Amino acid sequence: MLQLVLAVSVVVVAVAVYGGLGLRWWWRARLRRGILARVAALDLEPYHAAALKQEKTEAAAAELMLGGYLEIDGEGAARLTEAGREAGRIPVEAAPAALLEAVRRHDPEPVSIGWIDWSDEEYQARCFAYRSERDALLPAIPRMPDWDGRQPWACCGCVGFVLLVCFWLLVAEMLVIVPPHGLREWSAAVVAAAGLAALWFAPAGGRAVRARTECGDALGDRLRAETHPAMAALDERQRLHVLTSAGDRDRWRGVDGFVPDEDEGEGEDESEEDDEDEWWGWVDAYHYRAADHEDGPDGS
Repeated sequence: MLQLVLAVSVVVVAVAVYGGLGLRWWWRARLRRGILARVAALDLEPYHAAALKQEKTEAAAAELMLGGYLEIDGEGAARLTEAGREAGRIPVEAAPAALLEAVRRHDPEPVSIGWIDWSDEEYQARCFAYRSERDALLPAIPRMPDWDGRQPWACCGCVGFVLLVCFWLLVAEMLVIVPPHGLREWSAAVVAAAGLAALWFAPAGGRAVRARTECGDALGDRLRAETHPAMAALDERQRLHVLTSAGDRDRWRGVDGFVPDEDEGEGEDESEEDDEDEWWGWVDAYHYRAADHEDGPDGS
């Protein structure tokens, strides 16, 4: 009789556990499909997409190179062309226009687009304003919930897991202590043991549900899969020059580069000469005092 009660109890608990896993699978899969569908339906401007993955300056430089405004050599130095120096010629897009004006502020000195992106406050302000304007138009994208220890449902899950472990140990102990008698009790014991085996794999089933319904960074995956049209239109050599210039943040600084003044250099040379004369003066004084000591009472 005890084996029958244990078998019924184990079956009920197993149905409840795996039924909950099934509901969780259905809910997470439905949420995942909604997230992926909403991300796929986003109408992102090319420069907004580039700004979201921190590549707006590279895309703007590629646009300027294709338009004949800018030239970038193999060392990453960007210089204006004759067309780029014409004040009336400005690209339509906001990011290339802001980058062109930044390069014009450094003309005729070479400058890297990485230095502009890193240090030009006016360029940064215009890019920030553009991204803020475009981000405000993005619809809200739901996220897959992350059940960490700070949420009440995570605490409930921990309590349920502890109760399940205690129930499993209790039933297993009862099956071992009380031996079955007769075909009915043996059948019930086998059913109870099978239910315990199924409950043993329930945590692994929960992890599998989480892994197979996880959508990750859906927006980031879409952005990484797309390339800005201007960058795609460049050949391999031009693309390498743009990336080299974007990675250079301290070599080509345009008019912000430090050029030492000639008067300052002469002052440094004079101070070095004064320090050298002073040092040799101390050495001569030491030798004079040593000579006086040798010519003391014994030598006089």
